[in-house]
Amino acid sequence: MSLQFLKSAVVCFLMLALGGPLSAQAQHFHELDKNFCILKFGPYGMHLTEYQPDISDRQELCGDIPSTGRTVVVLDFIEGELRSLPVEVRVIKDTGSEQDLQAITIVHLPAKVYTGGFINFEHTFNQPGKFIGVITVGGKEEHVARFPISVGESGVVSHFMHYIMVIVPLAVIAVGAAIFLFMRGRRKSSLSTVS
Repeated sequence: MSLQFLKSAVVCFLMLALGGPLSAQAQHFHELDKNFCILKFGPYGMHLTEYQPDISDRQELCGDIPSTGRTVVVLDFIEGELRSLPVEVRVIKDTGSEQDLQAITIVHLPAKVYTGGFINFEHTFNQPGKFIGVITVGGKEEHVARFPISVGESGVVSHFMHYIMVIVPLAVIAVGAAIFLFMRGRRKSSLSTVS
């Protein structure tokens, strides 16, 4: 295996490793244009958008809230049918158990018909942590959507997970290819010296 090939392989790997995080800033939900998240439950869907107006008045968020503080949540109905159905919204602490729902609830909007086609509310997150948004449509939990909300934790953890999930497999592939080519080159050279 030539030194030139190894240099090319290393440069290619570095370009993939450095360019990957920039193009793969994916969010936890299905996305449409302008980073609007889509929550799906039963035959219905809603756009989820979160804002932190005290930090950035124009940045739209989707489940990963960068810091604590005042947060505005907007749920836009996709289907017109939702305008005639009761919708309940709840944000709870992610404790792993929902046995005492009242104790872990931090926001609760009782079931109500939203004829305007959207729901918006504001909450001030005082501490970082993990939460779960729960939307129930049609009463008696006919259709339920759950979505994770991470407050003040997204930066380091998200980038670290991205590197583990994208960069490490690329590194393994690159190292495997380099070893294969090196061994193949040594085998060819040993065969040529024998003949």
